[in-house]
Amino acid sequence: MYYVTGPAPGAHHTSLLMGTVASSEKSPIFLAFFAGSVNNNLPNTLEFRAGHPCGGIIVRKYLVEFIGTFFLVFTVGCVGIHPPGTVSAANRALMDAFAPLAIGSVLMVMVYAGGHVSGGHYNPAVSLAVWIRGKLSTIDLGPYLLAQFIGGLAAALLALYVKGEPSPGKPFEDVLPKALLAEFLFTFALAYVVLNVATAKGTAGNSNYGLAIGFTVLVGAFAVGGISGGAFNPAVAVGITVMGISHFTNFWVFLVANFAGGAIPGCFFLFINPDDK
Repeated sequence: MYYVTGPAPGAHHTSLLMGTVASSEKSPIFLAFFAGSVNNNLPNTLEFRAGHPCGGIIVRKYLVEFIGTFFLVFTVGCVGIHPPGTVSAANRALMDAFAPLAIGSVLMVMVYAGGHVSGGHYNPAVSLAVWIRGKLSTIDLGPYLLAQFIGGLAAALLALYVKGEPSPGKPFEDVLPKALLAEFLFTFALAYVVLNVATAKGTAGNSNYGLAIGFTVLVGAFAVGGISGGAFNPAVAVGITVMGISHFTNFWVFLVANFAGGAIPGCFFLFINPDDK
C-alpha cells in the first residue's frame, strides 16, 4: 500500500509539496497537491492511500474531534433531558446532582482517547485558544470548529430521539449578566487549564492532563450550572439549544462568553510564557 502523509505534529517548520503517487501494481494513481508553510506545527491532517475505501483521503483529526464532541454533547443531553412525567421530583433532583460528574467524566475519557490524535479539544473555544497560543494551525482551525459543531448537532438530535422532549428551558432575563459572567469565567478556566496542562513545555509528557481538563468542567458545572447551565463550550451551547434544555434566546450569551473565554487565555499564555513556542 502506498501512502503519503503530512509531517508529524511538533515539526518546527515545514514546507510540503506532494505530487503523483502510484503503485508498481498499476493501482489507481492519485494526484495530490498540498502546500503549506507553517511555524511550529503543520499537523498530520491528510493521508492518501491507493485503493482506500474512504476515497483516498482520511481526515483523522477532524473525525476524532467529531467523535469526542458527539459523546460530550450526547451525555449532556441524556443527563439533562427529563421529559415531563417520566421522572419523579426526587429522582430528578438526584440525577441533576450527579450530572456534572457524568459530563466531566466523559470529557476526561474522550480527551484521553483522542488527545494523541487531535489534541482532544471538543470545544470551539478551546480550539481558538490553542490556535492563538500557536499549537493549532490556521489550516486546521476551521475544520476543527466545523467538526465540533456538527458533532454537537448530531448528538443533540440523537439525544432527543433517545430521551424525548425535555421541559422547555427558560430565558436568562434577570440573570443575564450573571450567566454571561459565569460562562466567561469557567470557559476561561477551561481554556487556561488546557493550554497549561496539554500544550506547555513545562508539563509535556504528563499523564494527568485529561483528569485536569475533565475536572475543570466538573467544578464549573457544580459551581455555576444553576446560573448559566454550565456549557463553557459553543458546541455544547448548540446542543442544549437544539434539545430545548436552554432557551434559544440564550444562545448568543454562550457564543459571546465562550469565545471570549477562549481567546483571552490564549493571549495570557503568550504573555506569561513568551519563550514557550
